[in-house]
Amino acid sequence: MTQENSDKIKLLYEIYEQPMFRIAFAVLKDSGLAEDAVSDAFIRIIGRLRKIKDPHSDRTKAYIVKIIKSTSINIYRKNKRVINRETVIDDTVLQISDSSQNTEENVIDRLENQNRRNLFNKLDEKDRTIITLRYGNDLTWKEVAEQTSMTESTVRKRFERAKKKLLSMKGDMSDEKS
Repeated sequence: MTQENSDKIKLLYEIYEQPMFRIAFAVLKDSGLAEDAVSDAFIRIIGRLRKIKDPHSDRTKAYIVKIIKSTSINIYRKNKRVINRETVIDDTVLQISDSSQNTEENVIDRLENQNRRNLFNKLDEKDRTIITLRYGNDLTWKEVAEQTSMTESTVRKRFERAKKKLLSMKGDMSDEKS
């Protein structure tokens, strides 16, 4: 490696390391994985160093952003295969009792949480998966569609129908209580 290339790599690292980390962290939501993504991206950049003329140019910035995004998404996809199962956690187990809070309020809160879980469990498994991926895992509609092997429009429509069904069931439960 020439001294010129070595200097170019150092300059690229000084300029883009932090912005690359922020982009990777936004995708991966894990600092360790984001650091891995940055180092993987720099390895890719070193292999394509001849394409970079001016480290300060907008073209270079766009190129580096493209590389870090694709590297981060690849890492995300590899990791989501490992964590592909929906984990159900009972909210009441996670609650820490607060002696200053009224016991009656705690009971009401637990009942409301249980009612929400019961309503959610009455949905079709595909609809539960869509809602969990969208809200629980913060995935985009496109990512949910890829994960569920459905089209994006199908995912959106199923989500809307599931939401309406939940609201309807919640209304039915309110009517039963009165």
